[in-house]
Amino acid sequence: MSERFTLTITAAEADIDELGHVNNAVWVRWIQDIAIAHWDAVAPAAHRAAYVWVVTRHEIDYRGNVVAGETVTAETWVDTPPQGARFDRKVRFLGADGRVKVEAVTTWALIDRATGRLLRIRPEVAAPFYPMG
Repeated sequence: MSERFTLTITAAEADIDELGHVNNAVWVRWIQDIAIAHWDAVAPAAHRAAYVWVVTRHEIDYRGNVVAGETVTAETWVDTPPQGARFDRKVRFLGADGRVKVEAVTTWALIDRATGRLLRIRPEVAAPFYPMG
């Protein structure tokens, strides 16, 4: 399994829904935010220029609520090798008390920026996320 990448996020008033906690659509945005931040942090510049990732699937479990002003620690990691053009990314959001607020498994596909076509994930592209052995 690769190292976990973390990001601290504080819920803003604009993130809150009519029930008084972070809206489900905001959680999805945060999942994308941490995935992009992880890519930007570990991928070589040439890879960031040549490729873009797109989400093909989100599976999200909501386990707790977060209110405006509350901070969560987001963590993400990849624990299985890619399959063709896709790989699964795990994401977890922990409250200040250490309790899981949201967990997700998201599937991402690699796209060639120049052609817009799906690409098989080569070992050198996956290496920063998953040790390919």
